[in-house]
Amino acid sequence: MKWFDNIALTLVIVGAVNWFLVGIFRFDLVAFIFGNLTWISRIVYMIVGLCGLYLISLYGRMQSMNA
Repeated sequence: MKWFDNIALTLVIVGAVNWFLVGIFRFDLVAFIFGNLTWISRIVYMIVGLCGLYLISLYGRMQSMNA
């Protein structure tokens, strides 16, 4: 499952960079690449969001590794 953790973390980092660009420059990279709220861009947003929710479990796993 480590490979899934790495993919999820990478996608969440990409999402964070996108939000950074939106906040600083008002530039939405996902919308630029896939179109503004097309079905593809919505899928990208959903996948990044689901990966973020999945990575909440990382806190519990980090606690169990430190114990």
